[in-house]
Amino acid sequence: MKKVITYGTFDLLHWGHIRLLERAKQLGSHLTVAISTDEFNCLKNKKSYHSYENRKYILEALKYVDEVIPENNWEQKIKDIKAKNIDIFVMGDDWKGKFDFLSNECQVIYLDRTEGISTSKIKEDLMS
Repeated sequence: MKKVITYGTFDLLHWGHIRLLERAKQLGSHLTVAISTDEFNCLKNKKSYHSYENRKYILEALKYVDEVIPENNWEQKIKDIKAKNIDIFVMGDDWKGKFDFLSNECQVIYLDRTEGISTSKIKEDLMS
């Protein structure tokens, strides 16, 4: 069994998120999604519309997602990869190069972002 993991906030879930999760799942047979807790978002000066528990509930309902875990800090990725026997770490290509250090632990893949959609764009559009 090939295990894949990705990380994110996944607030205001949209087709770009779904496409990322679908492509991540195609790389293996088990997809773990680590989502930023409300406390971690606060440390990053980021605010989510939905609470951690609601974002977790939404992601658990998706057919591509096998497991949802909390992301509490930047440093936990290596620990998660080892604890869950992860084969592939996946992120959107806006993070390209930032997680290359994980290649000592597993394969690192950056997937192309879906053009024309982002949570930032949704928030911006709602404000105008």
